[in-house]
Amino acid sequence: VSAGDPEVEISGALSISADGAQGARLHLGSHSGTHFDAPCHSIEGGRTTSEVGLEELTGEALVLHLPRLEPDAEISWHHLAGQVTGTVPGIVLLATGWDRLFGTGEYLLHPVLSLAAAEELWSRGMRVLAVDTLNPDRTLQPGQEFSLPVHELVLGSDGLIVENVRGAAALPSRCRVGFFPLHL
Repeated sequence: VSAGDPEVEISGALSISADGAQGARLHLGSHSGTHFDAPCHSIEGGRTTSEVGLEELTGEALVLHLPRLEPDAEISWHHLAGQVTGTVPGIVLLATGWDRLFGTGEYLLHPVLSLAAAEELWSRGMRVLAVDTLNPDRTLQPGQEFSLPVHELVLGSDGLIVENVRGAAALPSRCRVGFFPLHL
């Protein structure tokens, strides 16, 4: 769950004995679990999730493996340069392994992508940035100023961000991926 989103609540809605099928009622925020941010998430007048086609969220991906990063580390271009040559496919996935901490307080101290590194990836063809962390920017902590520079770059350029990806560290450096959100 992202900071400020409602906690996930799951309760019974249907049962096999009474209804012939089992079903659950979900109460959750739109940023629970793996999800994507459409431009309207932080850009006034940006495209909404209903205006994003599934073809934008599927395709060849470059998976950048970034193991052993310290809490709150900034991922700069020098962390990525050895894994990036020339143009990149439309989807770039940062695999830090941080998803192993999902549900813990440590998860909020995730590594973040520097704006300069995001700009370089964007200039090389990235249009979807996927991360196995809460988000590519620093998660707001008490006493910090609100700032989403990577969101502003990617979403402000009509790109997309996928957050809370699970299991990315196990993927090869080039693969096909698909992110299939609930159609809300």
